[in-house]
Amino acid sequence: MSFLADQWPEVLRLTLEHVLLCAIALGIALLLALPLGVWVHGRSSRIGIVTGIAGVLYTLPSLALFAILVPIVGLGVLPTVIGLVLYAQLMLVRAVVSGLDSVPEDVRDAAVGMGIDRWRILVEVDLPLALPVFLAGVRMAAVTVIGIATVGAVIDAGGLGELILQGIQRNQTERVVVGALAVTALALGTDYGLVRLERRSRPWVGQQGSGAAA
Repeated sequence: MSFLADQWPEVLRLTLEHVLLCAIALGIALLLALPLGVWVHGRSSRIGIVTGIAGVLYTLPSLALFAILVPIVGLGVLPTVIGLVLYAQLMLVRAVVSGLDSVPEDVRDAAVGMGIDRWRILVEVDLPLALPVFLAGVRMAAVTVIGIATVGAVIDAGGLGELILQGIQRNQTERVVVGALAVTALALGTDYGLVRLERRSRPWVGQQGSGAAA
């Protein structure tokens, strides 16, 4: 495309903005979801409340959520990051809980029998063994965040959504197509990378499980 050949520095800049925006949002979402998932694990009442609230937030249209946040925190990156963090919670909390559920009970019992305290069991047994299942949830959350982040351009958050928005406003189809293809490529690349990471974690998890059982 002639537009991409002429404007590749702009496309590259917006792509890096998009990556940074999504990385910040996903990082914060992980920091919140991990302890939250551990806290609700094994307690059905807590799981119901937390996933219920996260589910309601997830069903809100992204543009509506950003519109609610703008009067509170203003335009730009901040409301977009907050919105993306909220959207990711449902998938990430469920991933943590599902990952912990996947840990074989006999492995956990063996660790208890060795006199290991609950904190060490969580850090050295539960979380490592839950990693493949957890990474599957992170994949879903990452792809979702990359897609929804494009809407952030409407509230001046930048990123590839800005390219699409400019194309619509200026009636320049090439901008829209390049922006959409860049977002798709970014999402597919992220998904592929996390799939590889998930597969590589499985042999390591098997070694961890054997070690704990021994």
